[in-house]
Amino acid sequence: MFEAANIRDWIGLPVVDETDDKVGTLESIYYDTATSEPAFGAVTTGLVGFQKLLFVPLVGALVAPKHLRVAYPKKLVKDAPTISTDGELDAGLEPEIYQHYGLEYRTGSGGERRLGRR
Repeated sequence: MFEAANIRDWIGLPVVDETDDKVGTLESIYYDTATSEPAFGAVTTGLVGFQKLLFVPLVGALVAPKHLRVAYPKKLVKDAPTISTDGELDAGLEPEIYQHYGLEYRTGSGGERRLGRR
């Protein structure tokens, strides 16, 4: 296991928790707009036809050849705020995502959004 040089290379691969329990599939990466560092992964979870995207912090995440391991337990990740698979992350949901994981949320000096998808 190692830190990802380019986390986007793992899009489409399984996401597992610290005990290797599968959470879902990495769908996209959201970057911190202040630092341009990967901040959250959007993970597809649920049954076909009932899928949703949930968000998990990438801090402490490690990659293996066939999966991405996040540093949070599956139960916490599954209880995270979600959006539909064809939806967009609303600015109002950003603080809730950070709060869910006990992370500090701050907008930019001009009130800019904290997360951006690339």
